[in-house]
Amino acid sequence: MQFKPYAQGLAVAVSLAVLAGCSSTGGTQDGSMDGTSGMGAGTGSGTASSQGMESGQGVSGSEMGDRNAIPEQRTIYFAFDRDTIRPEFEPILEAHAQYLKSHPNTQVVLEGHADERGTREYNLGLGERRAQAVEQYLSVEGVSSSQVEIVSYGEERPAVRGHNEESYAQNRRVVFDY
Repeated sequence: MQFKPYAQGLAVAVSLAVLAGCSSTGGTQDGSMDGTSGMGAGTGSGTASSQGMESGQGVSGSEMGDRNAIPEQRTIYFAFDRDTIRPEFEPILEAHAQYLKSHPNTQVVLEGHADERGTREYNLGLGERRAQAVEQYLSVEGVSSSQVEIVSYGEERPAVRGHNEESYAQNRRVVFDY
């Protein structure tokens, strides 16, 4: 029946539309609330100044304690046209793996991104491969696959607008969204 391929395509399109419409309130794509990206110049040594919690209203003390345990650095960066984990970001991934293993009910969305170079379709695929590389790393560290979801935004949600290597470098990333 020829209806099935169209139904599958429609289901995928609707799912992507729903995911694109769902976003957390406030903050930047790396989880900080004040616009700082928590990135040192490609070294991963910077820190975000916020845990993504505003005033803590409506959050119990134990929940806030758990939220404060989330690693500060929530973004890792990739080389041009690559989906391999850079060694300087392994400590960040290990910290997230430890957090997720010690909080088995916590879910995380790995948001894959790319810079604007390349076609839209290629960049969506590259963002997905980057997020999958992070998911694989977490899995090897013992994180349950049921805790991890992958979304690729490709070039659609740049962290920095610009047409130079510095901007591109900040857009080639995976963001941990708790």
